[in-house]
Amino acid sequence: MDKINLLVIVTVISLFISLFLAFFLLTVKTKHKTSNVLFAIFLLINATDLSHPLFNLYTDGPSNLGMFRTTFAFLQIPVFYLYVLSVCYADFRFKPKYLLHLLPFFIVNAILLPRFYAVDAAAKIDFIVNRQSMVEVQFNHLLILIQIVIYLAAIFMLLRKAKKLYLENNAGDSINSYHWLFQFTSVLTILYLTAILKNAFKFSDYPYISEWIKIGISVFSLFMICWYLYKALNHPDLFRSIDSKLKLVSDLILEEKNNQQLAIAEEEYNEELLKLKQYMAEEKPFLNPALTIQEVSKHIRVPVRDLSLLINHKLEQHFYDFVNAYRIETAMDILRDGTKGKLTILEILYDVGFNSKSSFNTAFKKHTGKTPTVYRKGL
Repeated sequence: MDKINLLVIVTVISLFISLFLAFFLLTVKTKHKTSNVLFAIFLLINATDLSHPLFNLYTDGPSNLGMFRTTFAFLQIPVFYLYVLSVCYADFRFKPKYLLHLLPFFIVNAILLPRFYAVDAAAKIDFIVNRQSMVEVQFNHLLILIQIVIYLAAIFMLLRKAKKLYLENNAGDSINSYHWLFQFTSVLTILYLTAILKNAFKFSDYPYISEWIKIGISVFSLFMICWYLYKALNHPDLFRSIDSKLKLVSDLILEEKNNQQLAIAEEEYNEELLKLKQYMAEEKPFLNPALTIQEVSKHIRVPVRDLSLLINHKLEQHFYDFVNAYRIETAMDILRDGTKGKLTILEILYDVGFNSKSSFNTAFKKHTGKTPTVYRKGL
């Protein structure tokens, strides 16, 4: 089987799965509709990009439609950025300013208009044959490289901030969604860098290497998308976003310093700390797997801002770790209780407010230095 036939087969499979998954995301009933629509659009744009081998089978030469199809690559990463934004923040809504993300796509097509879109077939062929010396092609490759670097940097910074906000305000397992998004973005980074390498070989003396890399990209992107959707669709409850209006504790502290104020007077701080600890011990709100700092604030009647500074700054703990400490202490009490020896580790972790074994094991080992199983055996 030659590489052309192999590329066509891989492309057909990739297109079928991408289109099927996009259809599923657009039709499935879920509270994460906006995120699903954005990821479906990302899949469709990716499918358009992957369709190049099939498109070539039905065209005799360069065409306006064919060139327009290639420029869809400038929409891929902006759409993915908006998808990440929608997953991270619960109050995400489409805004007119997001249309600015279409700017590179329109710029590229405007640049191609005079010497490609608006000329006859012979001139189009000449443009493709001499593409290495065409300033439009060079500009487009430079622009997409800049776009990839800027957007990937923006996505990683967004995930870093969102994860920190989550840790400071929530105590559920949605933290895994940020881990998965980080992993997926890392893999996507490798994919884009490989695509840049493919383009470099395409304009070199070794264009055949570009074809083999293209096959690898098709297979790799197929497995990558299936892996991510498998993760996300099997754990839809984990994608519990946060409010984009929330501020990092570091920003709150800076505001207090700029205003030359203390967030909480020492006496008031001690009173609120006592109130917080009493509430945690008596009401045991940590048994709720999706506890948020807003819920605690409401019950003990301490403003969210003050409570966030109290836990994240004064106690030097993320709210996530603060709550998990109570969960682990409760789990340790259960493990030490001889009358509850028949309870499995899985039953215990659900009883104390966790809803995933990996999160429980990680938190337990962080708190005690041992896994739950080892701790039980050592009693």
